[in-house]
Amino acid sequence: MNAFEQMEAVIAQRRDQPMEGSYTCYLFEKGLDKILKKVGEECAETIIAAKNGDKEELVGEINDVFYHMMVMMNECGVTLEEVTRVMDERAAKIGNLKQFHTSDHNT
Repeated sequence: MNAFEQMEAVIAQRRDQPMEGSYTCYLFEKGLDKILKKVGEECAETIIAAKNGDKEELVGEINDVFYHMMVMMNECGVTLEEVTRVMDERAAKIGNLKQFHTSDHNT
């Protein structure tokens, strides 16, 4: 079991067997709006960390995004397996495009 699978299992366990004082349980108690707010906040903090060039901070913020995304996934009934399957399908298509769409970003 990799770290993402472990995180998914812990999040599911907290939802099924709430634990007092658990931040994950707090998010589930507050509901989807709170979870989505945290996803947005963590994304913004990740962008700022990337802009500031602090790799250690960036790695931490990316982990925060992953965690909050996985709480959101659980709340919305999306599994890591489903996301991985789509990622694998997309990876199989890389380089198989016969024609690339180009955009003029100067207009």
